[in-house]
Amino acid sequence: MMWGNGYNMLWGWPVGLLMLVAVILLVVWVVRAFADGTERGGFRGTTPLSRGQGERSPARQILDDRFAKGELNETEYRERLQVLER
Repeated sequence: MMWGNGYNMLWGWPVGLLMLVAVILLVVWVVRAFADGTERGGFRGTTPLSRGQGERSPARQILDDRFAKGELNETEYRERLQVLER
């Protein structure tokens, strides 16, 4: 049995299509929002150097991480950083 003599069928499919597109865009947005901080296929390397020389090397990142964890004091950090910059 058809309700409303079939007049609502004209607007049914465009609204359904818009809802489908909205759901797909919402899913894509949620996935990108949560996946933005993760590494994709290896070293991300998007943190620039303090001197603006481009991206950090993996060795520099390891050195920075060890200094942040407290494994190196400031003197050791600066000495090793000078070696890496040569």
